[in-house]
Amino acid sequence: MANELGKRYKCNVCGTEILCTKTGEGAATCCGQEMELQQPKALPSSD
Repeated sequence: MANELGKRYKCNVCGTEILCTKTGEGAATCCGQEMELQQPKALPSSD
């Protein structure tokens, strides 16, 4: 799996978060395992 530009990744072991600023082959790893892709947070509505 290649990292996606502009996406955030998080380590489930230590909680480290990274922001991908350059794409490439391979995957972000931390604590010996692949980091999990974070889902975007919902913005508050502007009612």
